[in-house]
Amino acid sequence: MAKQPEAFLPLSQATYYILLSLREVRHGYGIMQDVEEVSKGEVNLGPGTLYGALSKLEKQAVIQKIYVQEDERRKYYELTKLGKKVLQLEYNRLKSVVENSGELIKEMEEK
Repeated sequence: MAKQPEAFLPLSQATYYILLSLREVRHGYGIMQDVEEVSKGEVNLGPGTLYGALSKLEKQAVIQKIYVQEDERRKYYELTKLGKKVLQLEYNRLKSVVENSGELIKEMEEK
């Protein structure tokens, strides 16, 4: 039986950014570049980390490999329907954490 999207949460920071990068079809190097740009340099993925994560996500059916005829040498990846749901749920979770704790953090800083 397939896992429910909620079963993947919480995501690691690297996994979240990898999935976010796949908002459009990309190859591995493109994912590494986009993650670094979108995270404003906070997340810098090496090839071993990236391809290990991609392999795991593919086995979990969160992403899928596709082939682009113009570029047969590179492997391209895209989010599956499950992957899109996982990404949306994690975004909502993170947003809730920030919203629920924002005022408390402000109060703490003022003391």
